[in-house]
Amino acid sequence: MVENLRLKGITDERVLDAMNKVPRHLFLDTTLDLLAYEDQALPILCEQTISMPSTVAFQSQLLNVQPRMKVLEIGTGSGYQTAILCTLGARVFSIERQKGLFSRTKSKLESLSYRAKCFLGDGYQGLTEIHEHPFDRIIITCGARMIPQPLFDQLKEGGIMVIPVGNNEQEMLRVTKVEGKAQIEQFGHCRFVPMLEGRQF
Repeated sequence: MVENLRLKGITDERVLDAMNKVPRHLFLDTTLDLLAYEDQALPILCEQTISMPSTVAFQSQLLNVQPRMKVLEIGTGSGYQTAILCTLGARVFSIERQKGLFSRTKSKLESLSYRAKCFLGDGYQGLTEIHEHPFDRIIITCGARMIPQPLFDQLKEGGIMVIPVGNNEQEMLRVTKVEGKAQIEQFGHCRFVPMLEGRQF
């Protein structure tokens, strides 16, 4: 899988090493084991998907995570991206809106000793525990219609947010907070499940 990621333009050796260390099959139903290391999105609970390995690696590379950074992840999903961030040495705070998915993934991450703090909540609003702000990095793993202002507000000065923005098809953006304003770079088209407001009870 790692050699395929290199061919797809992933050059960050720390990201490649993390992708090599995290067992993707453990974040999928066992019936999908044979497909776990193929570069394709696969179904998980609550009609969601686990992103393609190349997408996970690409977002992680754009994020440029350094050890001990505080990273807010919007859309815990299967926990695979969460595990990659933990392996990169980040202090991860992850929000999931689907209660069933949240419960299962939180338990899975704990059982695998990935020390992320998981929250059930509305990703558009970010983390309501104000004492945890601001974040060095924010990663959104679902397609947003726009850059949510509450998330941008929770990003520290000089911090980076990686977010797919658009409707049916999104543009991958890297947003850097410079003097309180958004400096935006574009990194091509992508397709994610939509980012929904609110939380499912």
